Amino acid sequence: MQVVDLVQGAIGAIPFAEAAAGEAEGAGLSFNLFWILVSAANFAFFIIVLRAAALGPITKMLDERRERIERGLREAAEATIAKSRAEEAAGVALAEARRESNEIRANAEKAAAQIRDEQAAALKAELDRMRADATKEIEAARVSALAAIRSEVADLAIGAATKVVGSSMDGDRQRALVGEFLDEQSKKGN
Repeated sequence: MQVVDLVQGAIGAIPFAEAAAGEAEGAGLSFNLFWILVSAANFAFFIIVLRAAALGPITKMLDERRERIERGLREAAEATIAKSRAEEAAGVALAEARRESNEIRANAEKAAAQIRDEQAAALKAELDRMRADATKEIEAARVSALAAIRSEVADLAIGAATKVVGSSMDGDRQRALVGEFLDEQSKKGN
């Protein structure tokens, strides 16, 4: 309340101050201490209001902004460190994956070569067995054919000798002679 009374009193004193100023006009430059104090009080009040109304929130806003910027810079630095660690881990993982893939490929090639060699060996063994069986069959057929031919030749030779000689020899004796003859011929042919 005292401030209000003081202000009302100051306002009421304005006409008297103007009258006094009119009288002192001729005296030169004069200062009205009351108005200087009122102006200083107004200025102080304006500063206090400005500080409370504008400067406080602006300062708070600037502090919050500085805090956000600093936090953003810290997070960016942490993100950069995390990124470099992740890249390093990815490089290690990639190198390990390449090593494993090379190892798997080498093992696969080795297994394929082993299977190919085993199949080739099995095929060769089968071919050798078939060749041996075929050789045995051919030899058996040759022996059988030679025996059949020898028998026919012996019969033909006996028949021809009987006609030439005119007399018959006994069958065993004839066969023995023809066998000896054929053995001699086969020895000469070889």
